[in-house]
Amino acid sequence: MDRGTQELPGTGRPPVWLRLLPWLTMVLLVIVQLTTPKSVQLGFAFAVVPPLTTLLYGMLGTALVAATLFALLLLPVIRADDVTYGDLLAFGLIGVVSVVLAGVRVRRDAQLVSVRTVAEAAQLAVLPPMPERVGPVRCGALYRAAERGTLVGGDLYDVQDGPYGVRAVVADVKGHGLAAVGTVSALLGAFREAVLDEPDLAGVARRLDRRLVVDSAGREDTEVFATAVLMEFPRDGTAVRVLSCGHPAPLLVDGAGAREVELVPGAPLGLALVEFRAPEAVTVAMRPTDVLLAHTDGVTEARDATGAFYPLANRLRAGARPASPVELVRAVWRDLSSYAGEVADDVALLALSTPDGHG
Repeated sequence: MDRGTQELPGTGRPPVWLRLLPWLTMVLLVIVQLTTPKSVQLGFAFAVVPPLTTLLYGMLGTALVAATLFALLLLPVIRADDVTYGDLLAFGLIGVVSVVLAGVRVRRDAQLVSVRTVAEAAQLAVLPPMPERVGPVRCGALYRAAERGTLVGGDLYDVQDGPYGVRAVVADVKGHGLAAVGTVSALLGAFREAVLDEPDLAGVARRLDRRLVVDSAGREDTEVFATAVLMEFPRDGTAVRVLSCGHPAPLLVDGAGAREVELVPGAPLGLALVEFRAPEAVTVAMRPTDVLLAHTDGVTEARDATGAFYPLANRLRAGARPASPVELVRAVWRDLSSYAGEVADDVALLALSTPDGHG
């Protein structure tokens, strides 16, 4: 599974060239000071070096830079004639404050790393990596969360093997980012239980709907609903049953290109209808070389510079079909990124192929 992440600001070790910046700045200031007329005094410019160092070094490194700078200012060869004893005292105070600030920054960075580690563990528990095979079905999945620094947003997918075949879900809950993670977790839990208990996809859909209705009842100020597409692969792998609850239809990708699966429309989950009725599942024949590609609206609602929506089916028809589900979702993401630039919504892609398919 591919999952998009961004580093939190301030975490990670700076590159070597950046860590050399304070020392290079000092060398540059010394060269400029020595090559300018005596009437030009640049001693005040040395004051920027210690604060700059706090962004790159800890307390010890910042103290070393500040001490080196202070020693340079005492050397007659530097010609810092306009630097008085009061200025030296100010430089010393700047160095001390910079050391303290470096310590604060290092502690903050350590806290950010700790928080990120816990967040990643929690988010990976909600949406664990997708294996390339679940039972007899080959899988390819890709997730990109819209909110910076998160691994899970308002989209979800899962593939589970059960007594009634391999079942998969792709869903999009209301909202995105960390606020939607609780709903995503509840839906995934309900789906995994329903895979084991429900003999048909309609029963799975009812379980998901009930889960959202119960959760919504406890949130008076928040409406909880989701769209979802459910897929079921029988053991022989010659067909797939597909059921959609207000979700975009998946695409059947074959040697001729791609076409949307014609589905009976159904209402989204969690609307608290008097009686929830799942739409009829549609059976789609699949050949060994076919791939079923399910997605969320973050894909088809992405726009290019002119405001045109991303035409997923047309782009798949125009290009060569990759050989495996994993390659397919990566190819779609690359094409989507080049088409739309920055994608502002959560994106989930799930590609599934029959047991004898390529990959």
